[in-house]
Amino acid sequence: MLIDTHCHLSHERFASDLLDVLSRAASAGVGGVVSIASTLDDAVAVRRLLAELPEPDGDAPTPRCHVARTAGIHPHHAADIPTESRRRLLDELARTPRAVAVGECGLDFHYDFAPPAAQRAAFQLQIEVASETGLPLVVHCREAESEMTPMVQEAGEAGVPGVLHCFPGDLKLLETAMDAGWMVSFTGLVTFRSFDGIEAVQRVPDDRYMLETDGPYMAPTPHRGKRNEPAFVPWIRDKVAEIRGQEPESVASTTTANARAFFPELGF
Repeated sequence: MLIDTHCHLSHERFASDLLDVLSRAASAGVGGVVSIASTLDDAVAVRRLLAELPEPDGDAPTPRCHVARTAGIHPHHAADIPTESRRRLLDELARTPRAVAVGECGLDFHYDFAPPAAQRAAFQLQIEVASETGLPLVVHCREAESEMTPMVQEAGEAGVPGVLHCFPGDLKLLETAMDAGWMVSFTGLVTFRSFDGIEAVQRVPDDRYMLETDGPYMAPTPHRGKRNEPAFVPWIRDKVAEIRGQEPESVASTTTANARAFFPELGF
C-alpha cells in the first residue's frame, strides 16, 4: 500500500470528480490520502468534504481510499490571518479525529505574497499550536532555507515533529531536519529532468522520508501538464526507488510505515 501524504483535495480542480479520483487512487494501490488545508477557511472546507464522503468499503465494486486532513495557514496567506487565528486553528483541529497535522505552514520568499515578518509570525504561531496539540507540522519552504533552518532546529529542540514537504534537496536543510528528528517528503519533482536533489534522495535515511503528490500541482513524468492526483504516487515511488537503488515494493512499505509513524492519528 502507498499513502499520498500531501494533496489538496479541496481544490476546485477536484470538485467535479472527487469520488472517481479516490477510486483511481485505490486501484493504483494508494490506500490513503492526507488532504492539506492552506487557509482557515480551507480547513473548514476540507472538514466538510470529509464529512460528506462515504466511508471506504473494501468489498465495494469500486473501492476508494481513506482520507485524513490537516488545518493550517500557508505562507502565501500569512498576511490575511485574523487575531483569533490560534483559537480557530485549535477549534478546527479538535473537530474530528481525522485531523492529523498542523499546516501547510512555513516560509516562501519566492513569491513574497506575504511580508517575511508576517510569514515568520504565522509559522511560529503554528509551531506553538503543534506543540500544544501534540500534532506534527507540514512545512512548506521555498527560497527561504536560511531562515527555515534555525526555525526547524528550534522546533526540533522543543519536541515538535515536522515534515519538509516537496523537498527540493538542499543538503544543509536536510541535515538540520534530520538532526531535529524531522521528515522530508518527495513529490513528482524527482521525475523532472531539472531535478537537482538526487543526493538528498540518496542520503535521507530509510525511516525519514515519505511520498506525496502535492496534487493538483506538479504531476510527475509522464503526466506533466495534467492535473496531478493521488493515483500518480506509483510514478514517484518508482523514481525514488531508482535513485536509491531499491525495489519499488521496499520504498512503498517503508514510506507507508513512515507515514503511519509520523501521523499518529492517521487511522489507516
